Amino acid sequence: MYYLLEFFRKYHYLLLFVVLEVVSFVLLCRFNSYQGSVTLSAANSTAAAIGGLYDDAKAYFQLGEINADLTQRNLQLQIQNEQLRERLRQLGADSSYTTRGVAQALESYSLIPASVVSNSVTMRRGGYLVIDKGAADGVRPEMGVVGGGGVVGIVYLVGNHHALIIPLTNSKSNVSCRVRGKDYFGYLSWQGGNLLHATLQDIPRYAGIKPGGVVETSGYSSVFPPGIFVGRIKAVNNSADGQSYALDIHLGTDFARIRDVAVVATPYKAEIDSLYHHAQEAEAQMSRH
Repeated sequence: MYYLLEFFRKYHYLLLFVVLEVVSFVLLCRFNSYQGSVTLSAANSTAAAIGGLYDDAKAYFQLGEINADLTQRNLQLQIQNEQLRERLRQLGADSSYTTRGVAQALESYSLIPASVVSNSVTMRRGGYLVIDKGAADGVRPEMGVVGGGGVVGIVYLVGNHHALIIPLTNSKSNVSCRVRGKDYFGYLSWQGGNLLHATLQDIPRYAGIKPGGVVETSGYSSVFPPGIFVGRIKAVNNSADGQSYALDIHLGTDFARIRDVAVVATPYKAEIDSLYHHAQEAEAQMSRH
């Protein structure tokens, strides 16, 4: 209480001046229409500006949630697009049957949204990505990972709440891809250097490939569904032995700025992996005999 009284004693002239100024300003605006209208207009403009800044800030902090939602919607649209192309090619104009087939095909895939929390991808060695979802969220090794730009990579190691991803820009990556509309498939690998470029190997020379074509997942594995966008053909080159094409692919995913992703889970993966495992065991037993 002493300090409060001391404050008023020390600054009472200044406080009296401020009070008189406020009272004078209120009286001026109340009993003079012109000054009152100018003050009201200025107050409304200021309030509108502050409201606009608040709305912009609110929208900015919601961008992460919006991007995550768009990533999932983009993947779902890519899957639906591929299933529609395939069904329409097989069934022609039977739209009702096609719709049922698309719905049934999509039931086998589920998406686990995630965010990249660590990015060690560099032009020299490829590197890895770490996402904020793990075994507790249903993530398992060898699941596919996609983003708004298409395929991102494959789950390598999994912890309870995080997972390590091998991106397409890693020397260990080897994803089965095809050229859209051609049904010829090969394996995508990264040769180092530019993070936006990779090479699709083993495409037959008679395939009639041209620059600008779309490269997508082939579906010949349990990792990715068919038809997920990978990139576009930038150049058509001969392979080292001259027997096939090595396509220069401009990747759809920008690994230097990637953040929102989704892990692709399918209930059939364990069954397919089990079949491969039994086949390998049978081959090993035959070789021993």
